[in-house]
Amino acid sequence: MSTADADCGVIGSGPAGLTAALALAEVGASVIVTGPAFRPDPQRPDTRTTAIFSGGIALLRRLRVWGRCADAAAPLQAIRIIDDTGRLLRAPETCFNASEIGADSFGYNIPNAALVGALHEAVAASDAVRFIETKKVTGIDIRHDQGAVFMTLAESAMRQSELRQDELRQSELRQISTRLLAGADGRSSIARQAAGIAPYSWDYDQAAVVCSFNHQRGHDNISTEFHRANGPFTTIPLPGNMSSLVWVESKQQARHLQALDDDAMAMAIETLLGGLLGAISNVGPRAHFPLSGMAARSLAANRIALIGEAAHVVPPIGAQGLNLGFRDGAALADAVADALSQGRDPGSDAVLSQFRAARRMDVLSRTLAIDLLNRTLLSNLLPAQALRGAGLFALNTIKPLRRFVMREGLQPGSTLPRLMRPMAEM
Repeated sequence: MSTADADCGVIGSGPAGLTAALALAEVGASVIVTGPAFRPDPQRPDTRTTAIFSGGIALLRRLRVWGRCADAAAPLQAIRIIDDTGRLLRAPETCFNASEIGADSFGYNIPNAALVGALHEAVAASDAVRFIETKKVTGIDIRHDQGAVFMTLAESAMRQSELRQDELRQSELRQISTRLLAGADGRSSIARQAAGIAPYSWDYDQAAVVCSFNHQRGHDNISTEFHRANGPFTTIPLPGNMSSLVWVESKQQARHLQALDDDAMAMAIETLLGGLLGAISNVGPRAHFPLSGMAARSLAANRIALIGEAAHVVPPIGAQGLNLGFRDGAALADAVADALSQGRDPGSDAVLSQFRAARRMDVLSRTLAIDLLNRTLLSNLLPAQALRGAGLFALNTIKPLRRFVMREGLQPGSTLPRLMRPMAEM
């Protein structure tokens, strides 16, 4: 019989990890989360935003998070795609409206700082989630004979180095133990390493420049994605006459954009938009992220399940990254809920197998689709350009296909975790 400190542990205090922790608590598990505390730095603000689709919004509502941050978000009522590659074979302009599938919006765009702040508030308000602040987890020990995973925190190691040997024998450098561990600790995940799961990884000669800006004309709650030869240039609505920007370029050009002053950056954005949003002003602090991809060879093993970027990393195309992470956490909560309701071990192989089966196709299909779309943008081969153009032409003209792709782009309907479904389906 395990004497673990909690049913479930989560490494990582980003949005995927905190959401997973709250989802596990929602289904009756006791949870310990480890990670850095949320302390916004005014000198280095987080400029990123996240487009959260309808299933993710439903999940955040169920977890009593959305009401804490909704005022900072803007609805995404339409998504427009414009071929700006300048190549011989160009795709037609396409605009997907949420009303076509009977929805008010596809989801919402929200600053990461507002989302993470709301998640920390919800964790603090939960009786079932205990947050332990740490710089990082430095060690993971899987003890199958004890039915638990033990975590050592950086602060414990520092304390041990400060003690003399006689003091060490008398001290209690306590480890944290849980029956199941969710690794939401990013692409260099120590949880993935401890589970013995190897990743596939690849790089792109691209980087994303991210910022927000004001504009003269209204965005009408439309996200616009310009497909360009070096990658997409995407504006996503924020409240008022403000939008966030994800500009993917070659690594060399991205470094050049990062070095521009605010006025020059505003002019560069305005030029590419071609007057779509009018005059551009108040360009915020910029962040720069090299693009890469990663897929774990397995999503769970040895009492450890992988969440978010510990399991998969995709380019910022189609806003799939965190939405995949939300579905990871909710699917893990499904498996744990079934185990707890039957008095079974939440860290057992059966639970991990259920989680892997629930997530495998969703993660694989989206990883491959995003990689293919990005590579067709970069390719100068006519067949690749024709394939992309034909796909968008079909989506423009075949309405049943168009509606199917819109629904599946938001969430996989056949495998949607229970916490993400409308309340009537629960």
